[in-house]
Amino acid sequence: MKPFTEEDVEFYIQNKVERRHHLVSKTVDEVQKIIQQLTAEISYRDTRFQAISNSGVHNENFRVLAPSHFLITVPLRGLTGYRERQVRHWRYYTVHGAKLLSPVRDPEELQQWLEVEQFSKSLQQWHETEVNIEGDLVPAKVLAIFRELMEKSITSCNLSSKVSILESFSSVVRVAVETPDSQVEVELVPTVEIPTCWPERARWPRCFKRWPSQEKVQCIKSFGFNLLARSNYHWQLGFSRAERMLIEGLDEDGGCRLKCFRVMRQMKEDVWCTGNKPVLTTYHLQMVLFWTCEKYPRTKDWLCFREGFLRMVQKLHKCVSQHFLKHYFVRGTNLLKYANTSDLDLVAGKLAVFLENPVLCLD
Repeated sequence: MKPFTEEDVEFYIQNKVERRHHLVSKTVDEVQKIIQQLTAEISYRDTRFQAISNSGVHNENFRVLAPSHFLITVPLRGLTGYRERQVRHWRYYTVHGAKLLSPVRDPEELQQWLEVEQFSKSLQQWHETEVNIEGDLVPAKVLAIFRELMEKSITSCNLSSKVSILESFSSVVRVAVETPDSQVEVELVPTVEIPTCWPERARWPRCFKRWPSQEKVQCIKSFGFNLLARSNYHWQLGFSRAERMLIEGLDEDGGCRLKCFRVMRQMKEDVWCTGNKPVLTTYHLQMVLFWTCEKYPRTKDWLCFREGFLRMVQKLHKCVSQHFLKHYFVRGTNLLKYANTSDLDLVAGKLAVFLENPVLCLD
């Protein structure tokens, strides 16, 4: 362990951060080729599912949660012309279509119901009972069809030696993918892409905020949002295109925001929160990045790496200590709500030690 100096930061970036980027990019390429082949086969069998593209680490369907833990969204076809639905009514059915005496719970802030009638155009297959109950598109049913197609495609593509479906307590579809260097866990999420509007639940930006600029805000909102099948009844709001736009040009004023983020991510993976499925993912750190940028919007706030980096780590420490991290676009959502509190406390302790004596692990 060495003192926190400018020279050490550059050494750390070259020998740790850049090396990680190279290794992760290589793994992404290998996993992407396999998943692209499988989703192409799935799309051939059922045109409602679209094959993912093969465009490297910047693929918008790809999210690297950790070096060996990926999330990949699989676009759904045949649902266009989305509009918000304001009328609230209760649902009295199970995911298998059986009647219930009491209603299904309401969706949380980052979730919503999805009715097929919310689309001006929809394929007839979305009206069938295999995915539809009382007009609702049910994520659990979509996932069940997708899982079955995945099982068949693994066999027909002769990929049984490289891909295996993992058991899950929920309806999500997770696979283990063998690469030459490691095994990677991939969650595959059927996703309705809605590029035409911004959801009312995302009351963003907040008033009188200087970051990002109004021009950037309008551009970001024009990219819309996604609805992800990650639970039984409710669709989860996703903002992958908006998040990518926020990061693009982040340091065009000569600041060091992304540099701070990448070093924080590396320290998180190497020291503060290690393991294949850590309690904190890159996505959590991205939210910390956005909140810190909003709080410190001026160029001069990001000219000194040490100050910017420590600010970001302090924000992370506060969130982890309080077990509370707001989603940047849907602020009523706590992204640590279901995280293991003991794991969070361990990370908080390591962050506190670092902040008392900030040094980078250069070994």
